[in-house]
Parts: sequence; C-alpha cells; structure tokens
Amino acid sequence: MALRDLVSTMAAKLSLSPAARVTGTSTGTAVDLRGYDAAVVVVTFGAYTDGTHTPSLQHSTDGSTYTTVTATDLNGSFAAVSSAGGANSVQSVGYIGSARYVRVVMTVTGATTGALSSASVIAGMPRLA
Repeated sequence: MALRDLVSTMAAKLSLSPAARVTGTSTGTAVDLRGYDAAVVVVTFGAYTDGTHTPSLQHSTDGSTYTTVTATDLNGSFAAVSSAGGANSVQSVGYIGSARYVRVVMTVTGATTGALSSASVIAGMPRLA
C-alpha cells in the first residue's frame, strides 16, 4: 500500500524512444535537471535478436558540449546486453554528478536485427515541491 505521493516529487523524461536498434550509435534527447537534486537513468530492453548493446550516459553544463559520465558520477553501472539473457530487462543507474543536462547513448555493434530498447531519466528531489 502506497502511503506517499511520488508523482509530485519527480519528473520522468524520455531520452531514447523505444526502437529496434541495430549497429550504430543512438544519442538520446537531452534531459534538463534544473530544479532537481537527484536523477536515475532507466534503460529498458525488450526482445533481443543479436549484437552487443551498450548503454552509457553523457552530461553537459551548457547543453551543447557533452562528455561521457565517469564511474565516480554514477551510482551503479550499465551492463552491455549481448545475449537473449538480457532481453526484457531493466537497468537503473543513479546520476550523482553536478551537470545540468544528461542524455543516454546506446552503442550497438554486430547487430543486423538488434534488440528493442529505450531509456528514460527520472529527476527527483525537487528544490521546490
């Protein structure tokens, strides 16, 4: 039984739309964390056929120059999906960096049919609730 209202203290934003991803790099839409003091990245995988699918996170202070987030700014880590064992799974990784903008990047190698995936950023702990 839920005792507290969560929707008033978070904002869910889509970075990578659900799609079948094949060999290449998909760069998600930037998410502005202004007004929030916490964020978690949620990467969802659906059906898997082939390839290695590696999610990562980039951040930026100005919304135009992005760098890959290092392990010191993450709470947890992303795992590459390279077999059917990673199908229909969810990965949640906390962002503890100080940049205002984040975006998810999915790098896929060796895929002809690929795998279904999407990524969202959930901002939480608003400064004004």
